[in-house]
Amino acid sequence: MNLSYQSTRGGEAGVTASQAILKGLADDSGLFMPTEIPKLSLSMEEVSKMSYQETAYEVMKLFFTDFTEEELKSCIARAYDEKFDTEVIAPLVKADGAYYLELFHGSTIAFKDMALSILPHLMTTSAKKNHVDKEIVILTATSGDTGKAAMAGFADVEGTRIIVFYPKDGVSRVQELQMVTQKGDNTSVVAIHGNFDDAQTGVKKIFADRDFGEMLAGQGFQLSSANSINIGRLVPQVAYYVYAYGKLLEGGEIADGEMINVAVPTGNFGNILAAYFAKQMGVPIGKLICASNDNKVLYDFFTTGTYDRNRDFILTNSPSMDILISSNLERLIYLSTGCDAKKTAGLMADLAQKGSYEVTADMKERMADFVGGFATQEEDAAAIRNLYEETGYVLDTHTGVACAVYKSYQAATGDKTKTVIASTASPYKFSRSVLEAITGQKDSRDEFEVVDELCRVSGVAVPKAVEEIRGAQVRHSLECEVDDMKDTIGRILGV
Repeated sequence: MNLSYQSTRGGEAGVTASQAILKGLADDSGLFMPTEIPKLSLSMEEVSKMSYQETAYEVMKLFFTDFTEEELKSCIARAYDEKFDTEVIAPLVKADGAYYLELFHGSTIAFKDMALSILPHLMTTSAKKNHVDKEIVILTATSGDTGKAAMAGFADVEGTRIIVFYPKDGVSRVQELQMVTQKGDNTSVVAIHGNFDDAQTGVKKIFADRDFGEMLAGQGFQLSSANSINIGRLVPQVAYYVYAYGKLLEGGEIADGEMINVAVPTGNFGNILAAYFAKQMGVPIGKLICASNDNKVLYDFFTTGTYDRNRDFILTNSPSMDILISSNLERLIYLSTGCDAKKTAGLMADLAQKGSYEVTADMKERMADFVGGFATQEEDAAAIRNLYEETGYVLDTHTGVACAVYKSYQAATGDKTKTVIASTASPYKFSRSVLEAITGQKDSRDEFEVVDELCRVSGVAVPKAVEEIRGAQVRHSLECEVDDMKDTIGRILGV
């Protein structure tokens, strides 16, 4: 069966998977969605016997139907290889009764590697399929992790360039060092004087600027995105939830068909939406626990039915979740309207113009699988410290938010369903905040002294990705105002 894609706002339909991957964003600024979410063609018992790569193929072949088996298997083999420091790719670790799905074993030690290791291969394959003769310029906003993972994926990939915008002073020092030391002649990094929402909104505006796009096309460039607005980012993320269920089953932790809950630290909503897709595909998932930090726009949304970004933007120690406009939520809104593009477009227009929108009771009912929760920075630190003291297991600050929210959800509901918590980054990516959470004391030492102390305290080896930046040369120092992003792209591309 050939699955086609359409925009959540109604402007495009009948688009192939490879075309949707190449474009990233639809012409009407909507997000591409498949005409249906396909069902898995295997039982969970069969999935339980599969490797990560085999599971990924079984998921992706159902969404990317214009790729041949050979093309897709080649993309998967090149993505999930020795770049990951474990053969299982995404291990499950049991600690204090929950199962932590470690999604940080790739080359940049964050969950973004799970999809951004494969996206460059999907994109170059898509370019060949569609006879693209232009250089693909990947344009991406990052709250800290996507930028490095995307650059690592696309570095020196022929026929591509990548430009990443990140909020100056809005990411951890390790995140910043990972980006500004990135090698690759086709990579560029720009610090903007603003927050992540400014960067993300700026990138979306550039995609929507037809005149700019046509000017670039005339110079031999075609824009695309590596953000989770790209369906080529979202679908590979579905695979690890399918895989996690299979591994729980294989290990005898659950019975076949037994429901599990999933808790995800959430900013841009793509990671938890992937879990929802897995549920729709037939994985026995009950509740999807959406964990927010102090920027609790999603918690408020799931609690009240009103999405309101008109609030102060709070910089926290879980910076990848410091987001007030959750792009991928648009896909869930679209599904909750019964795939009514006109209604979705209207709500997104309200968000752009008024900064808020309200969903109907019927839509809220269709989103009943989701439960919102949030944790303050103090609760996050307490969750990290308690888990470490009880089990010796160390969480990063984002996974700490999910742990805290999961505990409060369990206490409030009495729900004893076995739960997978998406562990989205290595503790070393936020070593200062993690060490301060464990010790309960401020630490003024140099970044790498803190890293070494965390190693001593946790007994976990310092990842290669962190060792590499200790003495790495800073290669990128561009900065710009939010309003100058377009001009900055022009200067980088020499147009």
